[in-house]
Amino acid sequence: MEVSIAQSLDLLMFGVVCIVLLMGFPVAFTLAGTGLVFALIGFVLGVFDPTFLLAVPSRLFGIMTNEVLIAVPLFVFMGVMLERSKVAEELLDTMGKLFGTLRGGLGLSVSIVGALLAASTGIVGATVVTMGLLSLPTMLERGYSKRLACGTIAASGTLGQIIPPSIVLVILGDQLSNAYQKAQLDMGIFSPDTVSVGDLFAGALIPGLMLVGMYMLYQIAMAILKPESSPAMPPEAGEHVTIDKIFHALVPPIVLIIAVLGSILGGIATPTEAAAVGAVGSIFLAGLRVGKGNPWPIYLAALALVAVLFLTANVDLRVARNEISDFDQMAIYGAIGCVLILTFGVLVALLRVFRAGVLTEVVSGTTHVTTMVFVILIGASIFSLIFRGLGGEELVHELLRDIPGGTIGAILAVMLLMFVLGFFLDFLEIVFVVVPLVAPILLQLQMPNGDPVSPVWLGIMMAVNLQTSFLTPPFGFALFYLRGVAPPSVKTSDIYLGAVPFVLIQMFALVVLWYLPSLATWLPLVVYGP
Repeated sequence: MEVSIAQSLDLLMFGVVCIVLLMGFPVAFTLAGTGLVFALIGFVLGVFDPTFLLAVPSRLFGIMTNEVLIAVPLFVFMGVMLERSKVAEELLDTMGKLFGTLRGGLGLSVSIVGALLAASTGIVGATVVTMGLLSLPTMLERGYSKRLACGTIAASGTLGQIIPPSIVLVILGDQLSNAYQKAQLDMGIFSPDTVSVGDLFAGALIPGLMLVGMYMLYQIAMAILKPESSPAMPPEAGEHVTIDKIFHALVPPIVLIIAVLGSILGGIATPTEAAAVGAVGSIFLAGLRVGKGNPWPIYLAALALVAVLFLTANVDLRVARNEISDFDQMAIYGAIGCVLILTFGVLVALLRVFRAGVLTEVVSGTTHVTTMVFVILIGASIFSLIFRGLGGEELVHELLRDIPGGTIGAILAVMLLMFVLGFFLDFLEIVFVVVPLVAPILLQLQMPNGDPVSPVWLGIMMAVNLQTSFLTPPFGFALFYLRGVAPPSVKTSDIYLGAVPFVLIQMFALVVLWYLPSLATWLPLVVYGP
């Protein structure tokens, strides 16, 4: 394959970005700055048309008006609010006491809480740090193997990558949606099918639960084969768990998760609207946790929220109609009343959270993460535009087409690239830079059985692959997070060796998904239809 001057610049630009990022420069400015520098070089060499840059304003406007991406700050807000209001701490404490008297019970409780926190927060770093601070000292004090304890916490903390609602899946779904439409247009299909974030949420549910089950099976096997690695807690340490404590710790987060996911999978709300439900629900939970006043305003507001969702799903609440039946009119008045109760409950909960000093931290944390996401997205958009202007799209197409093994070889090559990049780059850079370049090409290919590559299956494979990368020694981000909060008695080698069995579990899950793609594609078909 002959490489032109422009395509050589593309390869060099990609390499320079990786090197500069490894030097520690800010991601967004690195992407945009490197792209603009190579655009200037290409213009001087006569291989880049500067009119490509005229598309930058429209791209930025498209990012700022993308309704799907509004879900990002809402889910971040939900996660930070639940983290700062000690929901995770209460969950870990209660589940640890509930299961700890069983051999391997503490490890099982960490996996269960990791899954619940993943579905509640979707923030990998926060989950690993929280569980590392709260459960690692307890596990070590109870005689758990350092390696097993560290591996369990690191692996459970990365479940936020794959279990919906996940920020990774929101961003990946948005990028795959654009890539899928572009792939179909390139194939001459001018009424393209769509893939949504909701499809990806539905597709990730079974693989995510499968991973949780595999983690738990491994811990049960270790408890049987090496009982000294995961001893049971003394009975007196677990006898204080009452039904009331279990209810208080478990039911509210589970109800919140069901409300968010159920409203999406049930077709009641879009992911963005469901994210708003999650944000309001997290305010209620925080108000109950940190406030010391009467809980009934929050309980009534939560019931009003459920009632509004029910009315929205079953009744036409539009007021701008020529004819409104008496039943619809009563439903509209009922919805207005519920909204007033809901508003009052939100204000009460916010006041309690503010007085506890939590609200300021939550708003600051949400703003920080959201700003980072969107600035990186803007930088990646400029980078990919210039990459295409230098002929990078054709270069990637030729590279993937010429790889031995056809479609399978191309997908494996992309997965390997993303896996290696996951050692050095965060998921944001990988999703924003790599996916728009390779996904439109992969989605034009056919599997050996003649079926087209499913965008949902491809997205779930990418998400599990990145999760595996973030867990793999010696560069996995989850391992660095855990090293930062682990006590001095835990060596770095303990963390690395403890993660290895879970990396192998992740790879086995990827193999299972490869040969059983219906694990990712079945539920979206059931929920949304073909």
